[in-house]
Formats: sequence, structure tokens, C-alpha cells
Amino acid sequence: MDGRFTREKLDAALAAFCAQLDLDPRDATLIRFTNNAVYSLASAPVVVRIVGSRTLRHRAEKVVDVARHFAEHGIPAIRLLPGVEQPLVAGEHVATAWSTVVPAQRRSTAADLAFLLRRVHELPVPDGLPEWNPLDDVRARIDDAEELDPGDRRFLLLRCDQVDGALAGLEFRLPRGLVHGDAHPGNVIVGPDGPVLCDFDSTSVGPPEWDLTPLAVGRERFGDPAGRYRMLVDEYGFDLTAWDGYPVLRLARELKLTTSVLPILRSRPHVRGELMRRLDDLRAGRTGTPWSRYR
Repeated sequence: MDGRFTREKLDAALAAFCAQLDLDPRDATLIRFTNNAVYSLASAPVVVRIVGSRTLRHRAEKVVDVARHFAEHGIPAIRLLPGVEQPLVAGEHVATAWSTVVPAQRRSTAADLAFLLRRVHELPVPDGLPEWNPLDDVRARIDDAEELDPGDRRFLLLRCDQVDGALAGLEFRLPRGLVHGDAHPGNVIVGPDGPVLCDFDSTSVGPPEWDLTPLAVGRERFGDPAGRYRMLVDEYGFDLTAWDGYPVLRLARELKLTTSVLPILRSRPHVRGELMRRLDDLRAGRTGTPWSRYR
């Protein structure tokens, strides 16, 4: 069967959104496609993010609310395209449109991320933001998988229940507040005015420790430089890996990293091998096996 999110179908959806925006979709560049299909338009300084899972389309409303909250409080972050009612809907697809941030000459660093996270964690919490439950979207992606072996489905759902139980027993050290939810340097763009934060799909109210988890796991699973995590610790002022609750957060993060491609698996079959490797490692309890990032 053909995938729901093939390049041809995504390009057609982009054309429909651009028609609503009165913009030209020709020669747009697909920057990224894992959780969202992120297009940069050639005809205007605009980025369009198309949601890549049917069961997570509802998050677009939250993304818009969080972006407005950040703008209201002066947080350096990407900004919604002005003068447009959002999110956008075209057939079965949902998208958001953003003003392009022109990248500067340097790449983002863990220090940039730590600076932005401190700003976010100090913010007042807006009304209506969901409570932190990192496995909600894992279960949603399992439900929306383009293909998934029944045994793998049972294993993933059981592991979600087990990790949920362990999360409920944690005693966090940092004050509860606004949490970005997927904090890594890839979600920071260094523009002409400095680093700005992007990707608010997983933002919630919960433990700031969760925002320190991706870089710690990246060091251990993807072989990221140890200095990157150390830079985050030095700038933020808290070493997550020295806390006894970290192994549980790592389990939750690895479930998210494993299942992120399930809704697009038939559309992007080249990631299947890496998915199977991660599932095998989770089943066997192998924590030291290196993973490769989905591309």
C-alpha cells in the first residue's frame, strides 16, 4: 500500500496551503520530515509545517497558543506568519505557517539551548496548556502507525505502561513549570539577532528535567560529544545524569525516539531498518548500543 505522506501527497498539501496564503509553492524545499513536513518556500520568507500524524493534528492549536505566549513575553523564538488565522486546514492535513529565520553563519550550541530553556522555564504558565505526559504522543503514534507488527505493538504499549508507572514515582528536583518538550540544538536556529527556539509540538506544564533529557540521551545513544552535554550542564546549572530519576526519563525519551517514525513508516521505508534495530535493543534491554538518527 502507498504511504499517506509520500512526497507527492505532501507537495499537493503544500500547494493547498499556499493557495490559502496566496503564496507560490513552486521550488519549495522540504527541510525536514519526521514528525512534521517542514517546507521553506522559495517565493517568500515563509516556512510551512505540515503535521505528519493524523492522531496528533490537535497539537497544532497548542503550537499556535505557545507561539503567541512566547511572543507576548519576548522569548526568542520563531514567530507565526502575521495576519493569518492559524492553524491552517486543507482536507485531511493541518499546518502552521511561520516567518523565516535567516540562519547566521554559526550552528546552534548547547549553551544557546540552555540560555533559551532558562528563559522558558521562568515564564508564567499560560491557561489551557496540557499537563506533561511524555508517552501520550507515543501511544498516539502507535495507534496511527502506517504499519506495525502486532507483537511490536503489544511490546510498545506494555513498555509505555511500565514507564508510566515509573514516572509516577519520581520526585523531581526542579520547580515545575513550562516545558519545551523536545529540547535539543536542532530545535534552535541561530538568526541574525541570535538563537531562537522552534518546534513547540511537545510543550506542556511539567518538570524542567525533561528538557535536559534529550542531550543526555544523545550522548549515550547517538555518540554525541560529551562536551555538548557538559556545556548544557554548565550553562543551565543542573546535571540531570547525577539525579537518580534520570534512568526513567531516559526510558521515556528512548520510547519517543523509537516511535516517532511510525505514522510515516510506509511513506519513508528507508527508516525501517533503524526502527527495527531500536525495537530489538529495547526488548533486549541493551542500553549501550549506538543508534543512528532517522533521516
